[in-house]
Formats: sequence, structure tokens, C-alpha cells
Amino acid sequence: MIERGLIYMTAKRKPPTLHQNKQEVNKKAVLWVGISVSLVIVVMIVLLIVNS
Repeated sequence: MIERGLIYMTAKRKPPTLHQNKQEVNKKAVLWVGISVSLVIVVMIVLLIVNS
């Protein structure tokens, strides 16, 4: 009786969905890359100014 209920509940359960909107992921990636590149450029400029 317990096994039958367990099998029924397991079959009824849906697999976890980790699907995200690709557009949202791309926007986050572009944002992170943009911030990283900007930070590197700012650090280089500051180092060039300090070194001069």
C-alpha cells in the first residue's frame, strides 16, 4: 500500500525546471562584461595618471 502511493506520487511529480529566459541571461552577461571592461579601463587610466 505504501509502495503504491510512493510510486504514484513519484510519477505525478514534475522535474524541477531551471529554465530561464535566454534574453534575461544575455542581459545579465552583457551587463557583467560591460562593468568588468569599464572597471579595467578606469583602473588603467588611474594607474597611468598616478604614474606620470
